[in-house]
Amino acid sequence: GTGFIIDKSGYILTNNHVVEDADKIKVKLKDEREFEAKVIGADPLTDVAVVKISAPRLTPAALGNSENTRIGDWVLAIGNPLGEEFTFTVTSGIISGKGRSLRSLQRGRSAIGDFIQTDASINPGNSGGPLVNLKGEVIGINTAIASENGGFQGIGFAIPSNQAKF
Repeated sequence: GTGFIIDKSGYILTNNHVVEDADKIKVKLKDEREFEAKVIGADPLTDVAVVKISAPRLTPAALGNSENTRIGDWVLAIGNPLGEEFTFTVTSGIISGKGRSLRSLQRGRSAIGDFIQTDASINPGNSGGPLVNLKGEVIGINTAIASENGGFQGIGFAIPSNQAKF
């Protein structure tokens, strides 16, 4: 899974489904530093979780206003698709839809009825990573794909950043 730093003191946003069954959580940063993480809070209904690491020199991502996004806006999806081999992958696309409901796709895992839909590649392992606008602001948390075979089909979904703000 993936996550992103939201505070200099080490708070990280990710998906609940990334951490919910974990006995131990390890966070690896882009600069190769690794830290043990602790779950601070998790909500299975919104599929959002906050974990914390104790680390110096952290640069938080800027949270944007997901309400200001429009269909057709360019976005970047950042994450670790398909495991360690492809860490810190960035893909681009557009916002294809807003207010999407995924109750049937999530098989009861999530109660969100307001996903951002994008055609930026989101694959298993991207969950919890940021969906970023062209200003570099996080406007969503990558969380799901619509796929008959479990792979990218050009239909990815992110939890709006406004839903995750605390």
